[in-house]
Amino acid sequence: MMAANTYEWRSDFAHKYVGIGREESREEGRQEGLQGVADSVIAALETRGFIVSDEVRLRTNSRTDLHPLKKWIPKAVTVDRPEDLFT
Repeated sequence: MMAANTYEWRSDFAHKYVGIGREESREEGRQEGLQGVADSVIAALETRGFIVSDEVRLRTNSRTDLHPLKKWIPKAVTVDRPEDLFT
């Protein structure tokens, strides 16, 4: 039996749709990664005993780039209130 990752697709149709599938998988993985980091920020705040408002949740969960989220994780363990994440 041939391993799936060693098969060479020959038709243009196959190349196109295999590529689309790979790109969709990458995007799904990226979204899951972003959501995981956002969840970590919220969890850190909640672990510290804060009640996290819907506004803070929305701002955290709506980020589409990783850089601010990564900066917010350490801030989440030191801020005086959840809203201070964004300052």
